Amino acid sequence: MIEHLIESGTSKAMHDLYGATVDERLIQIQKTRQEFEGDYTLVVFPLLRTSRKGPEQTADELGKYLVDFLPEVVDFNVIKGFLNLTVSDVYLHSFFVENKNSAYFGRKKAGTDEPVVVEYSAPNTNKPLHLGHVRNNLLGWSVSEILKASGRNAVKVNLVNDRGIHICKSMLAWQKWGQGKTPESEAIKGDKLVGDYYVKFDKAYKKEIAKLVESGMGKDDAALQAPLIIEAKEMLKKWEQGETETRDLWQKMNSWVYDGFDVTYNRMGIDFEKVYYESETYLLGKKLVNDGLEKGVLFQKEDGSVWCDLSDEGLDEKLLLRPDGTSVYMTQDIGTAQLRYDDYHPSEMIYVVGNEQNYHFDVLKIIMKKLGKEWAENIHHLNYGMVELPEGKMKSREGTVVDADDLMDEMVETARKTTEELGKFGDFSAEESGLLYEMLGLGALKYFILKVDPKRTMLFNPKESLDFNGNTGPFIQYTHARIKSVLRKAESQKIDFRNESKNLNPLQSKEKNLIKILHDFPQTIQQAAENLSPALVANFAYELAKEYNQFYHEFPMLKETDETLRASRLALSEFVANTIKTAMGLLGIAVPERM
Repeated sequence: MIEHLIESGTSKAMHDLYGATVDERLIQIQKTRQEFEGDYTLVVFPLLRTSRKGPEQTADELGKYLVDFLPEVVDFNVIKGFLNLTVSDVYLHSFFVENKNSAYFGRKKAGTDEPVVVEYSAPNTNKPLHLGHVRNNLLGWSVSEILKASGRNAVKVNLVNDRGIHICKSMLAWQKWGQGKTPESEAIKGDKLVGDYYVKFDKAYKKEIAKLVESGMGKDDAALQAPLIIEAKEMLKKWEQGETETRDLWQKMNSWVYDGFDVTYNRMGIDFEKVYYESETYLLGKKLVNDGLEKGVLFQKEDGSVWCDLSDEGLDEKLLLRPDGTSVYMTQDIGTAQLRYDDYHPSEMIYVVGNEQNYHFDVLKIIMKKLGKEWAENIHHLNYGMVELPEGKMKSREGTVVDADDLMDEMVETARKTTEELGKFGDFSAEESGLLYEMLGLGALKYFILKVDPKRTMLFNPKESLDFNGNTGPFIQYTHARIKSVLRKAESQKIDFRNESKNLNPLQSKEKNLIKILHDFPQTIQQAAENLSPALVANFAYELAKEYNQFYHEFPMLKETDETLRASRLALSEFVANTIKTAMGLLGIAVPERM
């Protein structure tokens, strides 16, 4: 790629002109700003210590050298300490001809090196997936696919939190008030049914707390002494002891939830190569904790609880086992990390979890190191910001979350209304229209969430996400359909554009801009993989679609009388469509062939 050529050329220039070898990190290349002439800009300031000359003189000398040394660079200009380089049409045309028909353009085939394990989703089996899970799932899946496209061997895994006090709350509520109701009897998804009982527990629990407070008990003590929470804790102990009735109820209700999760995952386009369950990993975690206790790495308090002292790291003490011997979240994460390492020996373990868990993963890494796990250094927390709504934050216990299934239904319905109002669909059958609305609605949802840098908290606006004229999924999807329509018309007119002459036509500015954007796609994938940020791919797709629409309006291809020029522009259009499809595919977004 041209950036590498400029980088190596600059390195050689520094040696030949100034007799020095410079650190490659000092060679900074970026896109030339639109208001200046040129394609790529070399920042000269970091090189002045070596050249021992002023910025303008150094830039001028480097520019002349690169024009002479690199046939790909045909001109330059200097703006203060910035060297703006112009790339030759010959280079861009060669790039276009060599890559336009490549099925793998921009992507590398996945390697066979040590894998990168990406954990995402991590739902609890006491409630359905909600809007927060949607961002988690979309981010984790897309990061995995981008890593694969960059040549990494990525493995997608899920950890289902299928045990613990929160699960027992739903179970206890169903025991008390369920009256034998099932997903089938209520015609409801199993995860929703179980989630309803989680909400019922919380409401009844709050009433008990309020009653105890009215009797004179402090609020904190009331929260611990309320009969419902005592029963739930007793149920958790029975579960850990393997009591048959409790385990049978747990298996039955969890099976309802898994069936519900599968429906949501399938519609969202989310998959995993391996699913771990907390109920299968927490025992290994307890074993590792007990091993650490025996080795003196951990310590036990008088009440029997086990802790890790993190004071040397500037932190506090961390509970790992409760006084009654039951485990906490950290315990199962210790076991899961070990099991995952044993399964894959990964070069990196990426946890896609919200930024409210930053402390948790800092502590996990420290504890694993204290337990003698050298690979703990490879634990990486991909922390992302929360998804907020105009109405405020969501709360699962109060039943105020935005259900993922309901959200997808709403997006598809909004896509239907918007599309029909704008008339942006052809003579479709009812079935074809339904598929299109599904594609647009879910595309709008996924793109709106993934175009935002993962670390930023975001405000989700369904209506804004379906704007056909903004930085949205439907705008990019419509651009793809527009190109495919042009290509179908060309084929119906028997225009052969896939075997056009390799003769170089002078590139117009819009053609050159398109090819330059396409040229950036492989590097965009690599940068997105390095930064674990699908937003880079999303915004690349938008810039490409936006530039193509300007090109489309400026050059009516099918009316072009020069056959070679017409074929070249149609081939460029197909190259753009294929690249849009690939980029959107890395975000989990399908693009329509027609609208």
